[in-house]
Amino acid sequence: MSLITPDFGLLVWMTLIFGIVFFVLAKFGFPMITGMVDERSERINASIAKAREAEEKLNTLAEQQEKMLKEAQLEQSRILKETSEARDRMIAKAKADAEEEAAKIMDHARTTIAAEKESAMRDLRRQVSLLSVEVAEKIVRKELKETPEQLALIDRLLDEARGMEKRS
Repeated sequence: MSLITPDFGLLVWMTLIFGIVFFVLAKFGFPMITGMVDERSERINASIAKAREAEEKLNTLAEQQEKMLKEAQLEQSRILKETSEARDRMIAKAKADAEEEAAKIMDHARTTIAAEKESAMRDLRRQVSLLSVEVAEKIVRKELKETPEQLALIDRLLDEARGMEKRS
């Protein structure tokens, strides 16, 4: 028996054992192996499909997020614009109210000043007329002689003084 050329009996037994092992493997082993490979392939394909679906959902969510962000920015700019306009209206209204109030105060002050001026003028006229009457009285008493002309002059001066008082 040589290592390079085996005997005929050894070849038969080896072929027979190989056939039995191949038959057992073909009957029980290969279907299991191919079943497991097919099952694994299906799981891999399902995982790939789920990954694609998740990626599509992520893309959709990213688009929605971008759309919502743009809408939020538009809403923010609209709100800022409205707020700015409201602020400007409030400032303008406050200015107008302040100017109106200042005009009322100025009118009231002018009226008060005019009334005070008129009152002061009346008092001054009254004092001047009283002073004039006193001066005239002193002068007239000094030179008074009971003549009808002088009595008429005194009456006329008194009437003028009373007329000045009534006008004031």
